[in-house]
Amino acid sequence: MNSAIRRLAVGAIVLMLALMANSTYLQAFRANELNGRNDNTRVRDQQFSVNRGPILIGSTPIAQSKEADDKYKYQRTYSNGPLYAPVTGYYSFQFGRGGIELNQNSELNGSDPSLAFRRVVDVLTNQRQQGASVSLTLNAAAQQAAYSALGSKKGAVVALEPKTGKVLALVSKPSYNPNLLASHDLDKASDAWKQLNASADKPMSNRAIKELYPPGSTFKLVTAAAALSSGKYKPDTQVNSPAELPLPQTTVPLVNENGKNCGGSNNATLTIALRYSCNTAFGTIGLDLKADALREQAEKFGFGERQLPELGAVASQFPGDPNEPQTAQSAIGQFDVRATPLQMAMVAAGIANKGEVMKPYLVQSVRTMDLKTISETKPESLHQAVSSDVAAQLTSMMIDVVNNGTGKPGRIDGVQVAGKTGTAQTSKERPPFAWFTAFAPADNPQIAVAVMIEDAGVKRDEIAGGTLAAPVAKKVMEAVLGR
Repeated sequence: MNSAIRRLAVGAIVLMLALMANSTYLQAFRANELNGRNDNTRVRDQQFSVNRGPILIGSTPIAQSKEADDKYKYQRTYSNGPLYAPVTGYYSFQFGRGGIELNQNSELNGSDPSLAFRRVVDVLTNQRQQGASVSLTLNAAAQQAAYSALGSKKGAVVALEPKTGKVLALVSKPSYNPNLLASHDLDKASDAWKQLNASADKPMSNRAIKELYPPGSTFKLVTAAAALSSGKYKPDTQVNSPAELPLPQTTVPLVNENGKNCGGSNNATLTIALRYSCNTAFGTIGLDLKADALREQAEKFGFGERQLPELGAVASQFPGDPNEPQTAQSAIGQFDVRATPLQMAMVAAGIANKGEVMKPYLVQSVRTMDLKTISETKPESLHQAVSSDVAAQLTSMMIDVVNNGTGKPGRIDGVQVAGKTGTAQTSKERPPFAWFTAFAPADNPQIAVAVMIEDAGVKRDEIAGGTLAAPVAKKVMEAVLGR
């Protein structure tokens, strides 16, 4: 009998120890994982009862929580929801979070370790838990200008402050209304989610930072930077620029868009080649410099690196091992070169900032509800893409593009603009992508911008970076410059 009791007691102790060990493991190592599960309704109910902090531009909230007369206590609301949706993301009971709502979730809901003292104060004063506010770098006028100028076009705009890397505008169209997903009417929120994800226009896709596109002739800025940095070329160096450039290993030549040589010459200068966006000239340069030099230059501008962790941006790409014909195509932003609008804005911003590419950032600061600063983002250098001398040469060449070449629609009265157009071919089935990247004022840059038009709803022969994308960039630059 005693032996049986002892075995039972030992078994009970083992089970208790196992239970304690499992409980400790769950609380110490898996608490965050379990709390973050979408099927954990207890945690979701608790979080929806928290006074979530606002997302701000200056002192203006673009996302905030308001008291609600239901079990969730607070309703998340978004002013100008579609305008800022690519940035704020959404906060949904059923579908979790996206954008800043996801990346800054612990700060916004007040659970971040940096807010521990604030939580203690709330308990002692019998106050509900309150989240911190997140201030963004966006310029409200630039954001609105980009959104309005895109109109019904499918595309994206990114604007940066060259000297700091601050994101001044980030727009993707078509957009969506995050208020629909934040609704406490869960059936309506579910219907909205299904419709958004079923749409062929992909309104929830952030085209500014999460989709990759062939950059077309805007990439010629990278090729020109590599050429000037090599010491083999100057802005007035003559480059082979016939109407057709025979390529090794293939019978298919590289041709200029208009079927003619470059600016009336088979040996145009590098400046004129950029002015008229001459494919054969830049194909010649690509064959001369080789793929490794182009790749290294692209990486100095940020290719191959993921930026804006706040929003989960993807890395732009230069092909790994192209042959000679593919290298010539890559030199003009075709073949397998792929870039986000953010990346091409970084190229322009790096040139504008005397060759130094700054790390782009969107979150300016995080503060408690009593305005105590928890964190503040400081500008950070990413790469010295080119020397200041090369940057000055590229700037002069880009000014020429806007004053005398394909970028004329980007001109601003009284302001010197430096820019580059691009029209990226894809396939016979879909229209080309129209691009424009620029900065202004050229002598003291305050803004660098990239515009990508995926679909403007016009005839194929009417698609060009100068005619479609440059006017959008102009409006954004004017908004920042107060024109």
